[in-house]
Amino acid sequence: MKTNSRYFADVLTTALAPAIWGSTYFVTTSLLPHGYPVTVAMLRALPAGLLLLLIVRKLPTGIWWCRAFILGGLNFSFFWAMLFVSAYRLPGGVAATVGAVQPLIVIALSRLFLGKPIRFLAVVAGLIGMSGVALLVLAPNAALDPVGVTAGLAGALSMAFGTVLTRHWQPPVSSLTFTSWQLTAGGILLVPFALFLEPTLPVPTTANILGIAWLGLIGAAFTYLLWFRGLSRIEPSAAASLGFLSPVVATLLGWLALGQSLTPTQIAGFAMVLASVWLSQRTMMPVRPTRPAASPQPAIRQA
Repeated sequence: MKTNSRYFADVLTTALAPAIWGSTYFVTTSLLPHGYPVTVAMLRALPAGLLLLLIVRKLPTGIWWCRAFILGGLNFSFFWAMLFVSAYRLPGGVAATVGAVQPLIVIALSRLFLGKPIRFLAVVAGLIGMSGVALLVLAPNAALDPVGVTAGLAGALSMAFGTVLTRHWQPPVSSLTFTSWQLTAGGILLVPFALFLEPTLPVPTTANILGIAWLGLIGAAFTYLLWFRGLSRIEPSAAASLGFLSPVVATLLGWLALGQSLTPTQIAGFAMVLASVWLSQRTMMPVRPTRPAASPQPAIRQA
């Protein structure tokens, strides 16, 4: 049985991934060319996947070829494509709020695929987290675009399926090898869409190269290594709740680097998100087995 200290160490390590993903919006808007979402997604996944593949030097075998492409499509190709569609058609706050439904979807899918019980407090934590994200990033006059909302929900569903199936299909290899398979497969699936749906990428500037390197090496290879490692050690619903940290970090970066203000409503959203993450982890924390009571020793008769 895993101890509480070991469990929280795994949670903190896994939490680094969504925390770093919170830098994606800042890096994309500050360092990358605009209007090439699929191409940027492909450049984020494929080179990082191939680099890791060169390190591990191990290809999938048998059914893992199919599973690698399914998971690569769910966790990267389709998810990132829907994420960009949602981001382009919706204000950032609306897109983040729609995507925050993912932990609730993971809870339902964990029951369906993994046989995990639906815990009431986990659902409450998910609802608190969604409300906190809404307070954190949702503007009062935010407009709703049906296509954008649909894309946001589809992306959340895709990532939720990828999260649960990653746990369901326990790979016979290390987390590093598993990450390399999925990133490479996801990048390959994006190549034809990048070539035929978007114009040719202009000659990259130094800022473009730095941005793509950050998103690929740190925001993809490193973070997804931590993420998939975490999914092998903690419950998917507990891991999914850590995704609420992404909009928190994105808002903090906007405040620190872009001079954006923090309102009392946003501060309340911060508190709700942190409370949601804490409650979710407490709900999923392993319970120590109780020791059976010692049976009374028979009395020793004195001679």
